[in-house]
Amino acid sequence: MVEANCLTKTYPDLQRGHFVALDRVSFTVGQGEIFGLLGPNGAGKTTALRILSTVLQPTRGSARVNGFDVTTHPYEVRHSIGFVSSNTAIYDRMTAWEMVAYFGKLYGMEPDRLEQRMHEVFSQFNMEEIRDCPGARMSTGMRQKVNIARAIVHDPPVLVFDEASLGLDVLAARALLKIIGDLRDQGKCIIFSTHIMREVERLCDRVGILYHGSMLAQGSLPELAERYGESDFEELFFKLLMQADGQRAELDDAVMGRR
Repeated sequence: MVEANCLTKTYPDLQRGHFVALDRVSFTVGQGEIFGLLGPNGAGKTTALRILSTVLQPTRGSARVNGFDVTTHPYEVRHSIGFVSSNTAIYDRMTAWEMVAYFGKLYGMEPDRLEQRMHEVFSQFNMEEIRDCPGARMSTGMRQKVNIARAIVHDPPVLVFDEASLGLDVLAARALLKIIGDLRDQGKCIIFSTHIMREVERLCDRVGILYHGSMLAQGSLPELAERYGESDFEELFFKLLMQADGQRAELDDAVMGRR
């Protein structure tokens, strides 16, 4: 479903010549699987997700979504993917039904199919009670439900959740995680970006840990626990980050020594 192969993204930097936002990152995600993409702010998660959703082009490397190359077939990729983030705008004057319908039309869905699909989605997410609620009157949890509904109304095989639970209260976050789990059970391929370890432990089949643009480790939680001798995943996460910082410091010292 998703294949990233040595994805690299660099930007010009006046002081250093270039800034490496993503450095040869590779991973795969299969059908009916949730892959957790983890890392602190600035690790490269959003850059990787933007490349997969065709918002950015990689400097080097390649990626395929549902069999389509993100660079040469962006139109097909966009129709194969649904993207949900914590900061997607909601139109204050449009109702939940109008917003989902609007995005379905943007995807080019036929009217009869769109109508049918909207009824399915609103029923699945218990959204009938907010069908006629304008965006300005929606709670944060309601807004996120609408975000998910409009991301999946065209029934894409691949879904991306980028820090989707950020700002949600406990009940709304719990409802979101249940929805994501249900979507996996329906066979969706899901990339789940977060920094909340409890969400990772509850949802993810496999994880990849990004730091300073590089993939430090990936695998299932039991595999990583055995590989690094740490059963507590949060401790394992910070252990890998500290090791990476130590290696970067040694490299910097070596470079300065050569100068």
